[in-house]
Amino acid sequence: MTLTLYVGNKRHSSWSLRPYLALVQSGLPFEDKTIWLRRGDTRAEILKVNPAGRLPVLHHDSVVIWETLAICEYVNELAPEAKLWPSDRTKRARARAISTEMHAGFSALRDNMPMDVTLEKPGHGHTPEALADARRVCDIWRDELTASGGPFLFGRFSIADAMFAPVTTRFTTYGVPLDGTCRAYVAAIAALPGMQAWKRDAATEPVLGQ
Repeated sequence: MTLTLYVGNKRHSSWSLRPYLALVQSGLPFEDKTIWLRRGDTRAEILKVNPAGRLPVLHHDSVVIWETLAICEYVNELAPEAKLWPSDRTKRARARAISTEMHAGFSALRDNMPMDVTLEKPGHGHTPEALADARRVCDIWRDELTASGGPFLFGRFSIADAMFAPVTTRFTTYGVPLDGTCRAYVAAIAALPGMQAWKRDAATEPVLGQ
């Protein structure tokens, strides 16, 4: 079984980070390959591996899967023993609900606090709309962490944590004020081996567009 995940620049590609973490946590062997964004040949390089023209994309032998949640679902089916969704039906439904909310929403947070895991820019991007998004994210985290006891949203790591992992980096980069519960969650995500490996690679990359 050959698994290859094609990702964008690790400093900036929040969508790529999510399935990368799911794959690391699954325990499946895989290779990740970076396609540099915002270059003259970027679109042509992406089209070589994904006819939809988007990153990330997973190749499993002759199978091609794109879109972050679809990749994560596929990884969950390849490695059911990793339990990337909660085993309880109600918790699994909640995990999927907050994952899709993250997938579809929080545009002000994305626009005003773009992901860069290598920078510290406290106070930047703190528009009223972005901070309102941040409050909603923290409400989600507190609800689930209170119910599960942590350290992750549903106790053990799940796809829901992969979906929110880029937000934890944004909160760190831009110095978003957090209570103790949310700070502990951010620290738990930062301590994941996959996150640490991603940040090490990101630190060697140039700033997007340079």
